Amino acid sequence: MVRKVWVSHSGGKDSMLALHRMMNQSDIEVVGLLTTITEGFERSTTHGIREELIDLQAELLGLPIHKVFLPKDPSNENYNLRIFDAYQKARDEGVSHIVFGDILLKDVRDYREQQVQESGLEAIFPLWGESTDDLIHEFTGLGYETIITTIDPKTVPITFLGEKITTDLLEALPENVDVCGENGEFHTFVVGGPLFERPLPYEVSEQTHEGPYYTYIDLVRSETT
Repeated sequence: MVRKVWVSHSGGKDSMLALHRMMNQSDIEVVGLLTTITEGFERSTTHGIREELIDLQAELLGLPIHKVFLPKDPSNENYNLRIFDAYQKARDEGVSHIVFGDILLKDVRDYREQQVQESGLEAIFPLWGESTDDLIHEFTGLGYETIITTIDPKTVPITFLGEKITTDLLEALPENVDVCGENGEFHTFVVGGPLFERPLPYEVSEQTHEGPYYTYIDLVRSETT
């Protein structure tokens, strides 16, 4: 029996690898992506990617994207209600599972599983418990092109912002930084790879933005590509 799934999708490397694995599984049909957007900011939550790039990425992946719009600082109750509404929509469309790219953080997994199960769905964690070193090399080996868009400046030097993830870059990361950024050290955006119809046209802005915890660099759609 084929299971219909939505993939919880930030546009970054972990959710992309989870999507890649699901797309290559015969008993899974990926019928949509699910992302969160900050209201009034028009950017993805946490990663800070422009909404138009999230839309374009989904288009190039050939998948519909479903958005949960959140206020800038949502309460837990507000967040849960809006996510629950999205899960109910998924269920109404015949979806049985939500796929997540989490790897190691058990409290995050437990929270997601509770939300999904309360909506009458099930969760899948295709990367769970695997070595982050193995996962990042699997991902780069598949040919995905990924940009570091967000860093925690307490752990990652600002010079890594806007850089492509390569073997050389991974070796240059500080020793205490997980190569998948699993502890929140950095976040990414994927701009090309085997699931893409064609590479996503983008430019890296020279301007950075300081948040309370993270530093961001802006990616914009390239009009010349």
